[in-house]
Amino acid sequence: MRWVLALLLLTGVAQAETLVATRTIRAQAILAPGDVTLSDANVAGALDDPLLASGMEARVTLYAGRPIRGEDLGPPAIIDRNQVVSLAYATGPLSILTEGRALGRGGVGDVVRVMNLTSRTTVTGRIGANGVVSVGPQQ
Repeated sequence: MRWVLALLLLTGVAQAETLVATRTIRAQAILAPGDVTLSDANVAGALDDPLLASGMEARVTLYAGRPIRGEDLGPPAIIDRNQVVSLAYATGPLSILTEGRALGRGGVGDVVRVMNLTSRTTVTGRIGANGVVSVGPQQ
C-alpha cells in the first residue's frame, strides 16, 4: 500500500498550455502577438505556441478565452474573391499564361477556384508567392 501512495505522490498531473484569444478577433484579421495568450488548459487540437499564430490570418471569428485550433488560422490572403489573377499552366516545354477571376480568397499555398476569363472554364490551382495561380500537374 505504501508504494501506491509513493507512486501517486511522485507522479504529478502533466501541465500543458493552450493558445487562446485575448479578445474577439474577426475573420480575415491578421493576428499580432498581443492578440493571443497561453492558458493552463489542455485542449486537444489547439495550438500551444504563440509564435505559430503571430502574423497569421484568422479564417473564422476567434472569441476571447476560447482555444485556437490550427485550422482556425492560415497565411494572410494575397488574393481576394473576384480579383483578376494570372493563371499559369506548365508541363514540359509547354507553358500557358492567361487571366482568370478568383472565385475565393486565399494566401500563399492555398488552393483556390479560378474562372478562366477567355474560356469561362472553372479550374482549381495553388496560389504562389507572386500571386500567380498555378494549375495543372505541377500545382
